[in-house]
Amino acid sequence: MGSRKKRDSGDRQPLAAAITKGYERYLKIALGLPGAEASTSYGTPSVKIRGKLLSRWRSEAEGALAIRCDFLDRQILLQTQPEVFFLTDHYLDYPMVLVRLEKVSRVVLVDVVERGWRLVAPAKLVKERDAANQ
Repeated sequence: MGSRKKRDSGDRQPLAAAITKGYERYLKIALGLPGAEASTSYGTPSVKIRGKLLSRWRSEAEGALAIRCDFLDRQILLQTQPEVFFLTDHYLDYPMVLVRLEKVSRVVLVDVVERGWRLVAPAKLVKERDAANQ
């Protein structure tokens, strides 16, 4: 039985490392957005935009990231990439989606983060970003 525990924890180590790397990649993207700041929410790491929640690390959801997402985009993500995006009952009525950071591509992650940012950022900040990117 002792060797089984070692094998099981060994199997989880690469997954834990991949999740940590994915979260660091996420933070680099999210914290590069205007108004973004590292914070906490319910005792877990989060990112807020001028005090409004963009995302929260959900250790109780298999190490996934809960990020703001409108309901239509969420439905599309859940249908097209169920191995990456999922929900728990808790989030059914909230405009958020859970992301398996170890499985999401960088291109998709950048898009999801940008869309989430646009949902929570003040309109003035969105206009300033749009003007700067033209």
